[in-house]
Amino acid sequence: MVRTYGELYRQVRHALEEEEGERAAFTARELLALAAGRDSAAILAMQNLYVPEEVARRYLELAGRILAGEPLAYILGQWSFYGLDLTVTPDVLIPRDDTAAVVELVLGCPLPPAPRILDLCTGSGCIGLALASQIKTARVTLADLSPSALKIAKKNTVDLRLTGRVSCLKADATEPASRFLGQFDVLVSNPPYVTTEEMGKLPRSVRNFEPAIALHGGADGLDFYRAIARNFTGAIKPGGYLALEFGRDQEDGVCWILEAWEYDILKLRQDAGGITRAVLAQKKERD
Repeated sequence: MVRTYGELYRQVRHALEEEEGERAAFTARELLALAAGRDSAAILAMQNLYVPEEVARRYLELAGRILAGEPLAYILGQWSFYGLDLTVTPDVLIPRDDTAAVVELVLGCPLPPAPRILDLCTGSGCIGLALASQIKTARVTLADLSPSALKIAKKNTVDLRLTGRVSCLKADATEPASRFLGQFDVLVSNPPYVTTEEMGKLPRSVRNFEPAIALHGGADGLDFYRAIARNFTGAIKPGGYLALEFGRDQEDGVCWILEAWEYDILKLRQDAGGITRAVLAQKKERD
């Protein structure tokens, strides 16, 4: 059946509404652009043109992947975060707007002229790269345990032309920080924080496609906060900052852990949905 781009788009948008909700129109448009090898603006101008059968077949295949629960970001192979276009694969979490709360907390800090920043559990590198793009004098280290994740972080660093100030290395948050790292002015992290109980209740697009190693934070979701405080406090300069993302209703537990390690809690920040999502703490300076 020969259809116009507009007709096929409306058919797919309708089919995606149950899975995607209010995002169905955006998802349908992005998939059509991918199938046709055009950008979204070009697709809008082609509404009354007939779709080649190969493009239609490809489009319906892509829509089927969405209906099977696969996230749009992995299908597209890239996603936007804080104005940056980042490569993403199932080896890394999809960057979410919630994580911008961490970036904004750090941007509000009184930092030294050329701050050293460590992004631990970096995944795609989204937090560290956003900070490097905003703070032109920052020297940023992206660290992750997963070699596959580090490969993506390195690619994003190269694509964004930030290799002069951003480096990548393997590091395990659950092990003591290596001495060769030195000390940082800021440590940022979006560590795994989903509880064991919550893991089984995640949406299938997360549960079946995003890396469990980057999601599961133990029975109470706080294992990595304890580990970061225990293993990486020594990698933060006295008076330096720690900015962490966490899950819904975890702020009290995270703050308690940080205060036990002699951090001052400076600020909590909500995400766009009004959920308290991130904390900024300062390492106390000893007399």
